[in-house]
Amino acid sequence: MTRKEKALAIQKLLEQYHPEVPVPLKHQDPFTLLIAVLLSAQCTDERVNQVSPSLFALADNPAAMSVIPVEQIQQIIRPCGLSPAKSKAIAGLSQILLREHDGQVPQSFEALEALPGVGHKTASVVMAQAFGVPAFPVDTHIHRLAWRWGLSTGRNVVKTEEDLKKLYPSEYWNKLHLQIIYFGRSHCPARGHNPHQCPICSLYGRKELFKGTAKNP
Repeated sequence: MTRKEKALAIQKLLEQYHPEVPVPLKHQDPFTLLIAVLLSAQCTDERVNQVSPSLFALADNPAAMSVIPVEQIQQIIRPCGLSPAKSKAIAGLSQILLREHDGQVPQSFEALEALPGVGHKTASVVMAQAFGVPAFPVDTHIHRLAWRWGLSTGRNVVKTEEDLKKLYPSEYWNKLHLQIIYFGRSHCPARGHNPHQCPICSLYGRKELFKGTAKNP
């Protein structure tokens, strides 16, 4: 079986297990999605969804957020971790959106990645889920699963994104990245994973997974 054939077979299984994939982060518009994704760095979506309503009740648009003291933002988002850096980024990007983008979240990778605290993965999520632009955001979970399933070499997230984009047509990227995340949570976790019981690893997993010699990337 070629890697392309394996990729398509895995896609069919993902569609079977997760035909519907709502965006896991609570949001109302591109701005609140941008902030939620920024908060999710090294933090679970569940925790972000617990914290973000308090922040958005205070300010859910760039104009309102830009006048909130950084210290107040930090206090609210502290449970998400990295609160000093994240609070400064939230305040800073809100001011930039007002000053340079008429208070709107820009619809380009370049403009998004120029904002404080916004890397390629965050920009990809916003482009995909807020604007419907084909993107394949690769976080540590997708990076790990793509390696386990032999869809990528696992050298780094940049290479994994490149490999996945070559394997799948662009019209599937936005849904696939969420399907992989949901599948990882339900059947292919980072710890305590049994490849023999995993619906995908049991069929398509790397041989190392079954020899006990596998090292996650």
